[in-house]
Amino acid sequence: MQIYSLKDKPEHLMQLAKWHHAEWSYLNPARSFEERVTEMKEDLQGKPIPTTYVAEVDGRLLGSATILADDMSSHPELTPWLASVYVDDAQRGKGIGSTLVRRVMQHAREHGVKRLYLYTPDQEQLYARLGWSLLSRESYNGTMVTIMSIDFD
Repeated sequence: MQIYSLKDKPEHLMQLAKWHHAEWSYLNPARSFEERVTEMKEDLQGKPIPTTYVAEVDGRLLGSATILADDMSSHPELTPWLASVYVDDAQRGKGIGSTLVRRVMQHAREHGVKRLYLYTPDQEQLYARLGWSLLSRESYNGTMVTIMSIDFD
């Protein structure tokens, strides 16, 4: 398995957008698929934030993870965010998601980020194993989510 920046593998953008929209559109129902694609294209500019990392084997896309400036409209004061951690259904349970999360954490440290945030409806245990701490549990667009953070010192 290899990890690449999406800017180096732009051919994966549309598949990622489809996966992400299918998985999480209920959390941001006002955002259309086309808006998601437009936002994801920002990752191709090569800026530190946003940056998406992808995992692949032999050119086959396995999953992704992103660092974004903002991810929760209810918490504009928190930045930046780990987001879009997704692994293809057939590839889950193999450590791909954890590897991608660690890569985004490394990227954050390399770019001087002191604290990184995430929210998850159902993966709190995974992130806790990777060193993330609970900030709160709250309703976001009608779904109970856990907000977590990790500090880099």
